[in-house]
Amino acid sequence: MGRKRFTPEGIITHLRTVEIETGKGASVQDVCRKLGVCEQTYYRWKREYGGLRVDQAKRLKGLEQENTRLKKLVADLALDKAILEEVAEGNF
Repeated sequence: MGRKRFTPEGIITHLRTVEIETGKGASVQDVCRKLGVCEQTYYRWKREYGGLRVDQAKRLKGLEQENTRLKKLVADLALDKAILEEVAEGNF
């Protein structure tokens, strides 16, 4: 079975749905089954996105992507620096 990708907006919608349904007396397990996610996924989402609004979640994901991009750039520059230092010392 293929893996589904949920957007931050969809995740927050699912979290709110679970909150509403559990408030009505349904169990988390039943609501998660209706939504098509496992309980473990729900609790992971709750830990990561709990208390966020949709616009905040979008901004969070954007910042995470930017952070990843910048980390890759720093790693590339550090590698380039190490290579240049070795060449400068004559240890190639």
